[in-house]
Amino acid sequence: MTDFDARSADLVRRIAAALAAKSARLAVAESCTGGWIAKLLTDQPGSSAWFGYGFVTYSNEAKQALLGVSADTLAAQGAVSTDVAEQMATGARLASAAEIAVAVSGIAGPDGGSADKPVGTVCLAWAGPGVQLVSQQRRFSGDRDAVRRQSVVAALEGVLAQLTAP
Repeated sequence: MTDFDARSADLVRRIAAALAAKSARLAVAESCTGGWIAKLLTDQPGSSAWFGYGFVTYSNEAKQALLGVSADTLAAQGAVSTDVAEQMATGARLASAAEIAVAVSGIAGPDGGSADKPVGTVCLAWAGPGVQLVSQQRRFSGDRDAVRRQSVVAALEGVLAQLTAP
């Protein structure tokens, strides 16, 4: 078992317990992680009690059609921005009626980066009633797989932080 496997499995177990304790449900909206977060969540036995929706919105069209992301925001800021991640998280939460949602949009590489947003730039957001809308932009290093793995862990850590905040 890799460090990533152990870390992500531990995070999912802790998230599952926190969601169960609150009788809450989680939804995910993923772009650069391509469903990896949803896969890890559903690896947990009993996940159907607290996980029901996973949106893989890799294209801008999917972000707009499924999550209600604004075309104006996409045009002005690009898909990799905290505003887009916030709209993705909010859209996923509303579409699923989940109590909390997490969204991830980034540039995993090896191509697609720019001077302002180099490969490894990832925006994450968490939304929900009782959970303040929170977002952050991170820069991860390594190849495509490494960026995606770090994005998954950051997303899960953020979910757990929101669920366990006082």
